[in-house]
Amino acid sequence: MKVSVLLGERLKHVSDESQIESQVLMTKGGYMKPVASGIYSLLPPAQRISRKIQRIIREEMDRIDGQEVLFPVVMPASLWQSSGRYTSIGSEMVRFEDRGGNKMVLGMTHEEAAVHMADHIAKSYTQYPFMIYQLQTKFRDEPRARGGLIRVREFTMKDAYSFHTSQEDLEKYYERAYEAYVRIFKRVGAKNVIAVKSDSGMMGGSVSHEFMLLTDVGEDTLVICPDCGYSANMEVAECITKNAETSPAPLTKVATPNAKTIEEVCAFLGKKPEDTAKAVVYAYNDTDEYIVVFVRGDTEVNETKLRNYLKREVHPAAAIREDSGIVPGFIGGVGLTDKVDVVVDRSLEGLHDLVTGANEEGYHYTGFDFARDYGRKFVYVDVAKARAGGICPVCGKPHLTVSKGIEVGNIFQLGDKYTKSMGMTYLDKDNTEKHPIMGCYGIGVGRLMASVCQESRDEYGPVWPMSIAPWQVEVCDLRVTDDKVRARSEQLVSDLERMGVEVLYDDREVRPGSMFADADLFGVPVRVVVSQKTEERGVVEVSTRDKKIKMEFAADEAAEKTAALVKELLAAYEI
Repeated sequence: MKVSVLLGERLKHVSDESQIESQVLMTKGGYMKPVASGIYSLLPPAQRISRKIQRIIREEMDRIDGQEVLFPVVMPASLWQSSGRYTSIGSEMVRFEDRGGNKMVLGMTHEEAAVHMADHIAKSYTQYPFMIYQLQTKFRDEPRARGGLIRVREFTMKDAYSFHTSQEDLEKYYERAYEAYVRIFKRVGAKNVIAVKSDSGMMGGSVSHEFMLLTDVGEDTLVICPDCGYSANMEVAECITKNAETSPAPLTKVATPNAKTIEEVCAFLGKKPEDTAKAVVYAYNDTDEYIVVFVRGDTEVNETKLRNYLKREVHPAAAIREDSGIVPGFIGGVGLTDKVDVVVDRSLEGLHDLVTGANEEGYHYTGFDFARDYGRKFVYVDVAKARAGGICPVCGKPHLTVSKGIEVGNIFQLGDKYTKSMGMTYLDKDNTEKHPIMGCYGIGVGRLMASVCQESRDEYGPVWPMSIAPWQVEVCDLRVTDDKVRARSEQLVSDLERMGVEVLYDDREVRPGSMFADADLFGVPVRVVVSQKTEERGVVEVSTRDKKIKMEFAADEAAEKTAALVKELLAAYEI
């Protein structure tokens, strides 16, 4: 490919300074063009990278006995109504009517389509287990599109679905899929990817893992123990607190005028936040009835864990109705109205001398003990956020760290959530009908490409791994108007392509500085420079984009030695 005819242009600057690094570099480098919010066209460099990532994914899915299929982008609403997700999923899913008045949806995921395909095909236990996968365009009306290809609305995704006759068989296959994902991320050159326990969300199921690329620009918060390797998404990470031993104290009402926040109350009473019971008010989405959550004053409520515990959707209560019996700023465990549900976090267990609101304007209690003074039945549950320096739930050491990450893949044990709701059965060996058990496994191709760029870059451009680079070698002709230099460059390109090397040839009549700046944006792993000076000395200059290698090859050996270098660099990604 000649740069002179390559579609797209390289830019010196981008207009939006708020973009993250990978978005800036891929915009400047002519990889993508925005069409609408979260919707992009991919130009040739990005499409070449995408195809290589897809090839690696296909190879690893085939390696674990996957069978590639293709589901439709548009599906009838009835398919999603049968699973119950047509109403449970909100505005992220696009719903419309076709010209015949039939309700339809755009696919944002394809569990329903997978069950529909497998139903009536796999009717006997002898046909199990099996896995089907696809690489398909999906659309999710994401309200917070950002970061270029990191968070989009339209995207290419590999989604796979396995079907099993037992939980044990699913778990065995789940482990195979887990290892396949580890290989995929190594092969594409994603260096800092870890697997964390996660919340299943709209997918359902009891066990799930997310594969996270650690980066400061990630939207997900990860809790990690450097001592034992425990890792989890903040949404599901356990919060373990160690409470200091306190002696019971008398329950005493005290006036706290103008002190509503934890900070104000602590300052007024001379207490620490960990000596208080903080009340946070939520409301059910469907009824708008209130839930009061009590946590230790120095912790925060984890809303995902709260929703999972309640098994209902909730939202923070923006305003409290006067008839609710809730007194904002003075909410406590004594005298709280029965009209609200109450959740007590386990961070408060064993504390006998807490400060809590008195449910009366201008007053708090000291000496409060939930076990003694609350007066209603309750259980301590884990609904608080884990935090840096917290206690690891596995090894017990107080060394938890909190990091940011980008989700580049996920795997779920779905159980029979979809097969049961959609009525899919098979005939088991005992001649009874049973519902298959499912797993699902997803990777976003564009997001993975952008994540690798975010991780492998410098201030000048991407540093693409050899395994997914748009081209393997770039030949820079610094004097295309010189017949000898041009002939050397063209011969080198021809020889390399004959040896199976993918070559980008910069044949433009531009200044060397401009050519090298564009080469940095292309991020091609190996760069070969041909100039008047190198031609006079009978050599070519060879360097790698990561600046680890810089050498000269004799001109008549350059193609063979460059091809050998490509092969050596590529071998680092083979597993």
